[in-house]
Amino acid sequence: MSRDHAQSAERPAPAAGAPGRTRPDAGPAPGGAETPFLELLARGASAEAYEQPVLIARAEGLPAERITALQQAKALALRVRAELEGRRRREAELSALFETAHDLAGLRDLDAVLRAIVQRARSLLGTDVAYLSLNDPVRGDTYMRVTEGSVAARFQQLRLGMGEGLGGLVAQTARPYVTDDYFRDDRFQHTRSIDTGVRDEGLVAILGVPLMLGHHVIGVLFAADRRARVFEREQIALLGSFAALAAAAIDTANLLAETRSALAGLERANEIIKDRSAVIERASEVHDRLAELVLRGGGVHDVAAAVSQVLDGTVEFTEATAAPGRALESSRTEGHAVRHRDDWIAAVAAGDELLGALVLRGHPGLDPVDQRTLERAAMVTSLLLLARRSAAEAEQRVRGELLDDLLDARDRDPRLLRERAARLRADLDATHTVLAARLEGPAADADEEADARRRLWAAASHLAATRQGLAAARDGGTVLLLPLTPGDTATELARRTARHLGTAVHEPVTVGASAPVEHLTARPDTVAAAYAEARRCLDALRLLGRAGDGSAAEDFGFLGLLLAGERDIAGFVTRTIGQVVAYDGRRGTELLRTLDAYFACGMSPARTKDELHVHVNTVAQRLERVGRLLGDDWQSPARALEIQLALRLHRLSGGTPPPARH
Repeated sequence: MSRDHAQSAERPAPAAGAPGRTRPDAGPAPGGAETPFLELLARGASAEAYEQPVLIARAEGLPAERITALQQAKALALRVRAELEGRRRREAELSALFETAHDLAGLRDLDAVLRAIVQRARSLLGTDVAYLSLNDPVRGDTYMRVTEGSVAARFQQLRLGMGEGLGGLVAQTARPYVTDDYFRDDRFQHTRSIDTGVRDEGLVAILGVPLMLGHHVIGVLFAADRRARVFEREQIALLGSFAALAAAAIDTANLLAETRSALAGLERANEIIKDRSAVIERASEVHDRLAELVLRGGGVHDVAAAVSQVLDGTVEFTEATAAPGRALESSRTEGHAVRHRDDWIAAVAAGDELLGALVLRGHPGLDPVDQRTLERAAMVTSLLLLARRSAAEAEQRVRGELLDDLLDARDRDPRLLRERAARLRADLDATHTVLAARLEGPAADADEEADARRRLWAAASHLAATRQGLAAARDGGTVLLLPLTPGDTATELARRTARHLGTAVHEPVTVGASAPVEHLTARPDTVAAAYAEARRCLDALRLLGRAGDGSAAEDFGFLGLLLAGERDIAGFVTRTIGQVVAYDGRRGTELLRTLDAYFACGMSPARTKDELHVHVNTVAQRLERVGRLLGDDWQSPARALEIQLALRLHRLSGGTPPPARH
């Protein structure tokens, strides 16, 4: 007997003599023997009630012919009743399926879809429990996703291997399976964990049908009772039909979840058109202006300015850290602009990443259409930011590759190097300084250190792009090639760079700079030698305990030779007295010889002229020329010490021979 029959059978039959009971008399009943049964059919009486007319007729001793006629009418009425019950049941099932399809079509959240599936399954079959499992292609099993009517926690957390338990068998074979008594059924593999979960839930009769997408099983839909029960063919077919509908709904929900972000803007635009047809022209104007901004390469502040005019207010783009945190997170989660006091906040996001916010100032009474306009502007802003980021990352890679080629001397064609640099708005013929930068903050682990290095490289690349220079990651730090403007020095540039990068990455950054270099493509090792000098300067800063500072090689003088790992004697001599050496070479003068004698004579012009056998005015003229070449402070104690050391190193390396001694 079906559940519908059982439910009908539970209705009590009217007692003898009760109102509404049809009592056959001794003679032919009006309308024949079928009359009482027609009244029972009209009332929708239970099946047991159809015995009453026959029993009463026998009790009253009616003729056998009358009783036989009543029995025949009863049999016919029961057949009619069964047919009507079947039709009503099929009608109810079809109605439920249509209602389910209608409900599922309106759902957009996958969890809501799955909950609706199991609720409908339990309601349609009238079972104690309904539940749904989904296949996990990564782990190769099927797991419990949603339950309805379940009370056992262990049952709700079950995972079934393919072929394990009734559900695993359904998932593996893609066929429905039913058992009247789970623990006595040996058609499927029993496991301890599954049997324990089923026993905790108290289930006995279980029906499982596959959720199919094409030829693939994506899960299993179950209906189960806590008592023995025979599931009829119609009920199995009904649950199978519902499972097919549910599988399609799950697939639709998944597709909607994947495309929700892309469709959100369209849906909001359509809602604006439907709700407020009067503002179509205004919405079109906003769309045209934003599209025009994107096509002509406008920035986020251009978008804010355009929306400010449309909304007749002040719209600003702010960083995520500067926007109200709770309102910003609410806007990102809901996908809508939210009110914060007298302002409106629209999150500018890409997936789960917050890029900033559009803030409409002092406009508390925002129209719904204007709210959607602000949201659309936030979406356009996120696209612009992502496009800018992609372009910046591509340019950073190109800048890094060019600097790597200059450092490694891979491409030594000066014309090609200049053309590549020109496309990046860099001039390799200008005077540059090579800077070596390194983070000084401690890292908790290798991943954190790698992340810090990436942030340093990104900050250095941005600085190089704005300064028309180059940047690349190298040797655990970052190397920059920046142009040196007139009046600027390598030391000042190094200190500014250290402060800028430290502020950008929120950690101390030490920067060592080379001396200014020119004609970067003249010799293959020009940039590499300058980088080596910058790294020695960086090492010297760290040895001196000046981490987080910036300095150039020229700041250390001869101390740089002592602190550096490699002794750059030629570089030190060139930086210190190189202009005097070059002057003597061009003019054939004896400025170096005069300098050496001057220091040997205790910086006395009178004794120097005797040493050189020249007039004192000649000594004065030569020293004046030296001052113009080396600077007015060349006789200060620190400079004089470095110049004397450079003179001696120059002689020892095969330069000007030492002067005659007393």
